[in-house]
Amino acid sequence: MKIVWLKKVFSVCQVCDFSKVDFGQEFCFAAKTDEEYSLVCPADRVPANTVACDCGWRAFCIQGTLDFSLVGILAAIAAILAERHIPIFAISTYNTDYVLTKEENVAKATQALRAAGYEVFEQEI
Repeated sequence: MKIVWLKKVFSVCQVCDFSKVDFGQEFCFAAKTDEEYSLVCPADRVPANTVACDCGWRAFCIQGTLDFSLVGILAAIAAILAERHIPIFAISTYNTDYVLTKEENVAKATQALRAAGYEVFEQEI
């Protein structure tokens, strides 16, 4: 399975609402529950109405469209990183999964994933 690290640095935010979020940017993940509005966006695009923010995250994408019948892909990756004490923040979209970890853990995460047999690359764009 191929994993690609995205070049951007991300922030994980809690916002008042989505009124200040630029949904036109290339990567923007938003979630709303009965308790909060959450946002993952490029670190240089954090909206003005942010309540809390944790910066310095990098993300990798599991390449290809993942069929809903596939089982355990994210769990296997999370377990590999957990064994190395690498915290993650996971996001699933319709097509695939993204896993974020702090920038200082990228080399360690890459090494762990490669040792487990994953092909790991940096985004070329």
